[in-house]
Amino acid sequence: MPIQRFDRARVEALIARASERLAGGWLLVGGGAAAIWFAPARTTEDLDLIGLAGTQDERLALMELAAEASIPIEAVNSAAAYFVRKIDDWRDHLVELARGANATIYRPTATLFLLLKLARLSEADLEDCLALLLYCATHGEKIDRERVRTRLVTLPETDDDALRTRREALLAAL
Repeated sequence: MPIQRFDRARVEALIARASERLAGGWLLVGGGAAAIWFAPARTTEDLDLIGLAGTQDERLALMELAAEASIPIEAVNSAAAYFVRKIDDWRDHLVELARGANATIYRPTATLFLLLKLARLSEADLEDCLALLLYCATHGEKIDRERVRTRLVTLPETDDDALRTRREALLAAL
């Protein structure tokens, strides 16, 4: 079975549905956030949508939403919550994306988005980061560049030459 891709229209439709069907606050990160925010041509295999309370009930509600929308349950991912919660002030870096009858969906600020991408920094992550930097430059969205630089240069050393090259490219772009 071919892997389903989520383009901007599919992400927007799911976010609209989530804002009506889910309850509470939710954060969209990763490729889904990129597609709906600064990279309209971006597609993703999964949607990283996490409940702000971090409860099992939220995860189950998200799976129910996916099933109702005929989306494979594994295509909605709340594992990003682990990485989000490792950033001390993450709650101060939320921007409202959609508000429905029962839920509010947020996206990260540019600073939080970049911080979340740094540790893995795959090729797609680097592309997202570079696209975001360009978007912010042309749309006046602020980035705490010094915080991102500091985090980037204090990451553990790597033996992966390709990762080291991507880190250097991002550092130069900042």
